[in-house]
Amino acid sequence: MNTAPAPVFDDHEVDFHSPELYQPVGIGHGVERLEDVGPDEVDFFHREGYLVVRHAFDSDTVARAKAELIDLIMGKMPDFKGISFEAKARGILPMLSVDQRQDAVRKLQNFVNYAPVLHALAFHPALVRVMRQVLGGAAPKLIQDMALIKPPHIGREKPWHQDNAYFNYPVNALVVGVWIALDDATIENGCMRFLPGQHRDGPKVHFMRRDWQLCDTDTLGQRPLAAPLEPGGLLLFNGLLPHGTPHNSSGQRRRALQYHYTAEEIQPLPDDSERLKNFGSEGKNVTC
Repeated sequence: MNTAPAPVFDDHEVDFHSPELYQPVGIGHGVERLEDVGPDEVDFFHREGYLVVRHAFDSDTVARAKAELIDLIMGKMPDFKGISFEAKARGILPMLSVDQRQDAVRKLQNFVNYAPVLHALAFHPALVRVMRQVLGGAAPKLIQDMALIKPPHIGREKPWHQDNAYFNYPVNALVVGVWIALDDATIENGCMRFLPGQHRDGPKVHFMRRDWQLCDTDTLGQRPLAAPLEPGGLLLFNGLLPHGTPHNSSGQRRRALQYHYTAEEIQPLPDDSERLKNFGSEGKNVTC
């Protein structure tokens, strides 16, 4: 019997961050289904910066999305190039099993034009209806599509940040993130944590530390909420809402989709100067 240990492709220090950074004080508020989102829920979203939808998509939709995500990871759509494997795995991909390949990748992006199921999910009529409500009646425009994977035990932290710090859009443009669980997203395996209401504070200074992130000292001692989700549940969040996820301390893989939308008429800026002026630390006489 072969008792060789399973390969580990990500040897980063999973305990590098302080556990206190992500200790939630409660669970986020939400509704059962996308059809339940009405004016009161939209008001809540704008006031608090988030809304949980516990059962947005059914199990069949989730299963088909997960299967297509695995097809992308296994190279069954050869024209798709939006995946980066850990360096240790790149030379041995043909020898890896399905689970091992998933352990070797953290993120995929720009797949909607190659993956019809994931494309249909991004433009699901019920989701588009909610996006129109949140965007004040404007037609939603998809500006980013990603899949985020936290392998068992080694899935990395995504430090506290604001998503708008990554987008070259006007600082006052409303960008809405949609985070969809494909597995059970739990406290232990790295479900989303966020700071309700703090999107109203506007851009916060980000620093290049473990990632392009908020300073740990600015988030320690805060009172984050968590959004544990069953497969098919989702979290809507404002692009200025501070949020992050700890490393996966469990034996359960955590896969999720993330789409970002803004109003159709909003156009990207020609360069990153405004983004860095608002979210960067240069010239602000601040340190982390």
